[in-house]
Amino acid sequence: MAGTSEIEWTDVTWNPVAGCTIASSGCSNCYAMRMAARLQAMGHPKYSGTTRKSGGRYVWTGRVNIDEFSLPAPFEWRKPKRIFVNSMSDLFHPDVPDEFIKRVWDVMAECPQHHFQILTKRPDRMAGLFEAKKITTLPNAWLGTSVESSDVAGRVQHLARIKDSTLFVSFEPLIGKIDEIDLRGIHWAIVGGESGPRARPMEEPWVERLYEICRRDDVAFFFKQWGGKNKKATGRELHGRTYDEYPLSLEM
Repeated sequence: MAGTSEIEWTDVTWNPVAGCTIASSGCSNCYAMRMAARLQAMGHPKYSGTTRKSGGRYVWTGRVNIDEFSLPAPFEWRKPKRIFVNSMSDLFHPDVPDEFIKRVWDVMAECPQHHFQILTKRPDRMAGLFEAKKITTLPNAWLGTSVESSDVAGRVQHLARIKDSTLFVSFEPLIGKIDEIDLRGIHWAIVGGESGPRARPMEEPWVERLYEICRRDDVAFFFKQWGGKNKKATGRELHGRTYDEYPLSLEM
């Protein structure tokens, strides 16, 4: 599955992997689970077995499917794009083989016109692959982790183990207050509330505190949305304006 995206901070998505496992509370209402369930019901083999019904909704089964046919997709985009890698999975899920991750890395290396945004809830595995030299730094790769509350703030420490790369943190869905977090060495932060039928609320002081930390630690700040059942109604303005900042070296 590859194509244009409505996600505010990217242009297109590229999904050489489908399916995942819930890693923490931020995953509970994952939009990708709902979308994967629809695609599975439509008979898309890529999503076969990735979701099951539980308590009136669909959740991940833990099955991960590798999609060899999706690997060449970035070569088809001639003009430079921001590409979100695996919006429907996690490239560093434990069931994705090291060898396949290396093949994804090789495609990114061969497409220097693009910037690839790789977001994982498993930055410890990502950092470990760098340290084992199974993957290497790419100037066009943005490496990120998700932090939805202070309970998983330690993910940033694993991310910071990766050197000479552009690093970012997605505080989305922000479902709890983060009083303090060290973002020195991080280049970009995305902040956003949860959206969809089961959206949990995000409080304004939580956003303000992260904005203050980003300014203190010299981190580009991108405010994605307030979220809620109707995210278009709540909008994405903070302080009466939008914040669409990117790392300076990667602005396109």
